[in-house]
Amino acid sequence: MRVVLQRSKNASVTVDDQITGAIDKGYVLLVGITHSDTIEDIQYVAKKIADLRIWEDEEGKMNRAIHEVGGSILSVSQFTLYADTKKGKRPSFIEAARPEQAEPLWHAFNKELTTHGLHVETGIFGAMMDVALVNDGPVTIIVESKAK
Repeated sequence: MRVVLQRSKNASVTVDDQITGAIDKGYVLLVGITHSDTIEDIQYVAKKIADLRIWEDEEGKMNRAIHEVGGSILSVSQFTLYADTKKGKRPSFIEAARPEQAEPLWHAFNKELTTHGLHVETGIFGAMMDVALVNDGPVTIIVESKAK
């Protein structure tokens, strides 16, 4: 599992001119799932994201977790995070899990985030989405389950 986390001041996802998810302060998570991902990967990444201390304290140091600052999550499925660009000019997405495997894991990931006390908004799995955000910092971090 690979997640690109962007700390944001606000963000939204629009599908067919309808906002499907929106947050104020929090994280935009671009979520990629590969063939070998399991519930253990989901649990590991969700806990890691919930516990990351990347919000400033009174001294300006990254020392606070998202729940300490009242932040929310905007989760967006993103199979292109597993693009392989080594050969040719067109990326290969063979490492991305097929939708029938990836979609239930993405939903399980979003549910797991809520078990850590986080409010989660989402895009729509497999849809063409317009994602808008104001990156805060900017702070962008990659979290991978294979790093555990």
